[in-house]
Amino acid sequence: MTTDLQTGLRTQHGLPPVPWRDPSTVSPEKLLGYIHTLEQACLENPNSADLRTCLGMAYAMNYDAYKSMDALEAACQINPISFWAQFKYAELHYRLRALTKSEEETRRALELATNSLEVSLARKQLQEIRRLLREGTVKPALARSLAVPALALAAMFATACLMAAWK
Repeated sequence: MTTDLQTGLRTQHGLPPVPWRDPSTVSPEKLLGYIHTLEQACLENPNSADLRTCLGMAYAMNYDAYKSMDALEAACQINPISFWAQFKYAELHYRLRALTKSEEETRRALELATNSLEVSLARKQLQEIRRLLREGTVKPALARSLAVPALALAAMFATACLMAAWK
């Protein structure tokens, strides 16, 4: 899956092999080392979508969803026709169970696929997303603002504090 990407990065940028296959075999210290190496490489090559994609994957392995999202969004902006950047961006949404967004981004990745492996990966991810949507395994989207209930709760709390202070 990402072996071609990793091989290309090692030969083009001299990066160490990236431990994407089994996150449980990588120590946290070693993962932080990879993240630091990738951050430095991104600073040296700010227009490399591949490096940003790898950085986003490393952040995700380190359970840092916000930094991962930022790196993958940057990769998609740098190279809007990069299948891997788009696919990993969609996969992050899938793992966060934002399935509607993930489905949309995976369809976009499917449109960018250039070979049968990429098409197969995107279709398999779409199939899994749709299965989870059918089963109801989705992060609920907020349709309404929570401002009114929050204000009501704050008013009730203030009233209770005033009553307790009065006694």
